[in-house]
Amino acid sequence: MTDESDLFDNLRLELRRGCLVVAVLAQLRTEQYGYTLRKALADRGLEIDENTLYPLLRRLESQGLLASEWREENRRTKRFYSLTGAGKAVLGRLLAEWRGINQSLDGIVRESGHATS
Repeated sequence: MTDESDLFDNLRLELRRGCLVVAVLAQLRTEQYGYTLRKALADRGLEIDENTLYPLLRRLESQGLLASEWREENRRTKRFYSLTGAGKAVLGRLLAEWRGINQSLDGIVRESGHATS
């Protein structure tokens, strides 16, 4: 039987997965390479491990939401990522969905008396 801590960790990971996709797409409205993307997300309070980020970037690219290219910068070859047209369209739709879900959850939490603010 799973204890409460394990259950929380599993549910937390499930919640983060969807949020990470939205965060990565939103952050890549401006072209970046992996390290700067990871740092920008961390600077905004969303830590992401390299072993999570790079497979996510590859998956989003294979889905046609991102484009990437290898370029040399400061005598190092880096892979730069940017949103495709499809990525911009999907991001817009995901953000609209996110706002709707967030608004609904705020109302549900407020009505149930579990508001944290």
